[in-house]
Amino acid sequence: MDVKEVLRFADDLVFAKTGEHLEDLQKAILLGVWEGQKYSQIAETSYCSEGHIRNIASKLWKRLSNVLGEEVTQSNLRSALERRQVFIVSQNFGNDFVFCNVNVSTDSQSSEIPKTRSPSTPTSNTSKPQIRLDLADAPHISSLSDRTSELATLEKWIVQEKCTLAAISGISGIGKTALSLHLIPQIQHNFECVIWRSLRHSPPLGTTLKSILEFLLNKPEIELPTSIPERLSLLMEYLRKNRCLIILDDVQSILSSGQLAGNYRTECENYSILFRQIGETTHNSCLILNSWEPPREITALKGENSPVRTLQLKGIDAVAEIFRQKSLLNPETWENLINTYQGNPLWLKIVATTIQEIFRGRVADFLKYDRLFLGEELAATLRPQINRLSELEKKLISQLSREANSVSIEQLLQDADLSPSELFNGLQSLGRRSLVEIEEQENETLFSVCPVVRQYVISNPFN
Repeated sequence: MDVKEVLRFADDLVFAKTGEHLEDLQKAILLGVWEGQKYSQIAETSYCSEGHIRNIASKLWKRLSNVLGEEVTQSNLRSALERRQVFIVSQNFGNDFVFCNVNVSTDSQSSEIPKTRSPSTPTSNTSKPQIRLDLADAPHISSLSDRTSELATLEKWIVQEKCTLAAISGISGIGKTALSLHLIPQIQHNFECVIWRSLRHSPPLGTTLKSILEFLLNKPEIELPTSIPERLSLLMEYLRKNRCLIILDDVQSILSSGQLAGNYRTECENYSILFRQIGETTHNSCLILNSWEPPREITALKGENSPVRTLQLKGIDAVAEIFRQKSLLNPETWENLINTYQGNPLWLKIVATTIQEIFRGRVADFLKYDRLFLGEELAATLRPQINRLSELEKKLISQLSREANSVSIEQLLQDADLSPSELFNGLQSLGRRSLVEIEEQENETLFSVCPVVRQYVISNPFN
């Protein structure tokens, strides 16, 4: 959509929902943000203060959030409106779920599809490729804090360098799912099919292959081969002949607890065959895995010159929008809060809610207390990950949590009473789970756990 279409589209949406049109200043903010302008630039061209622009913008994002049914911010405005456009296309096709089995034209200038046309009727513009989207399994998309560089990296890997398998890993709440959801509208025009599947309930490989093949081939289960090797062979043949993007979310659900990172649950071992074939075989498609930890094949296959890549998400600094949405006060103290909770968007949302409910938004009052606050809601996000640890990892993370500062390998060997082999395996596994932080200091590697994880482990000692 060009800027005029954006303005008309947004104004029509607001009017349909509220019976009111956007105000002139709201239109100026919307168009400015769409074109990548900062609030200070919009203020200058609108002849008002930056503070006034921020206040009006905050009201505008809340208004659009209510209209679109999802959280809208300065950073995700473009993707939010584009998703709504695709949603309207899917409604015009008569589908009962956003994106599910919809043929969507990649021409972003064409935002109106005749409501009377059936899904099987070809469009008049037959020169434009069609994208088949199946995102019925995808969660509701949330706002994305500043992940511009990560999105650019993934786009480069997948579009330019033809990466065939990319694993996005990181601790719970860091934004893996949100990043993948925001990546889709950015790169979908490079693919013929885009599929999202969740492995949250640990489905057998045969079930996952059946679901994917039914969509790709548009065939019922009765027409598909029954054996897993035949289904794998059929999938790989399709991925070689066509360019498809498949995203598997919650991959940690097929991985084992009580073992080092990356090992599979017994009943899900054959997923390793799928991942290895996609990573080692030449084809035209890409598989993205979202997981707390990468499967073991990924760590063996990844490399700068390999078609297999890994992106381990870290916390971010630019999360002030979260605090503004929660109406937190004392912005001069926000950086302290961000550092304490390691820039984890979910952790910060949980803490911001606590500050709003108990301290009426006064961050300075919250920070008067030395003890890091770890409420039940935040602890609940950590519990499943900590409970997955092997006995070796539990022993090691308990020792690291007792250390006031970062420690060296030599010191850990002395304090943790572990052999070098045990220590190396434990540190490597905890690192892949994003539970250990590594830093270089004076030609020495030091290890630590972040304050939130330390507080959890101290408050919930292992038996």
